[in-house]
Amino acid sequence: MPTIDNLLQGSTLKEQYALIYTPSRKRKRFAANCVFPEVDKESALANADSQQHLYPALICGPSKSSEGFMLYYLIQWLDTQEKML
Repeated sequence: MPTIDNLLQGSTLKEQYALIYTPSRKRKRFAANCVFPEVDKESALANADSQQHLYPALICGPSKSSEGFMLYYLIQWLDTQEKML
């Protein structure tokens, strides 16, 4: 499986800010129906709601998986200092 760095270098994937719906923040890939794009970092941080499991993130995508799903890849959670790459 290609790494996120490989996907970013050789394709049309773009980085963007978004809210991610996820009960657990252990995953690094998210289906398109769990991703809600935001205009900028500030709006992603402002619209985050941990009670509703909506977390602000910097992501790249979409990319089509081998099963035909559109996936987004986590680069960084915006409300922590942890970087995923």
